[in-house]
Amino acid sequence: MSIAKEGWPLIFAAAAVTLLAFLFGWKLFGLALVLLTLAVAAFFRDPERSIPNGDGLVVSPADGRVVAIAPVQGDSLFADAVTRISIFLSPLDVHINRAPVAGRVNDVRYQAGKFVAAYKEDASRVNEQNALRLVDERERNWGVVQIAGVLARRIVCRAKAGDRLGRGERFGLIMFGSRTDIYLPQGCRIEATEGQRVKGGETIIGRFL
Repeated sequence: MSIAKEGWPLIFAAAAVTLLAFLFGWKLFGLALVLLTLAVAAFFRDPERSIPNGDGLVVSPADGRVVAIAPVQGDSLFADAVTRISIFLSPLDVHINRAPVAGRVNDVRYQAGKFVAAYKEDASRVNEQNALRLVDERERNWGVVQIAGVLARRIVCRAKAGDRLGRGERFGLIMFGSRTDIYLPQGCRIEATEGQRVKGGETIIGRFL
């Protein structure tokens, strides 16, 4: 299984401290650090996914649990959106973010904020976050928001305005517990349910008929 490139510095640092612990004869501490190193490596795992084919499909932008499906009214950033699906990522989930649809990145906007628990409703409004606006081939507007949680202190976004992303393509990650929101335009039939476990780039959460 591949590892996200952003994880290697942390993995190497944890491995180096682990080696030093054994060199100094601190065996129990060293064993604990071995487990920590493995945990860090597991957090940054980046598995391949089977991206579904078909017209009008919308895939999950993240792994995790759907914590909210809510109507949207008058959102300042995603004016055309009618529904928001919020996905909570625990530290055990894969934290790679993927594009829900193929399209052009129209805008990338970072917002500083708080670090309240990512499963709470107001996390979408008050937490540190990074928002992508996507425009698909039919000129429909989409939004994907990477939201930091209690433990998350770094949002990574590899995409920039003008980039083109394929459905299910990786564009970033959030470190150590977080949330990803997707804003869907009118006419999209929601196929996700609250409480459902989803996989980024693989689980179909909506479609256009």
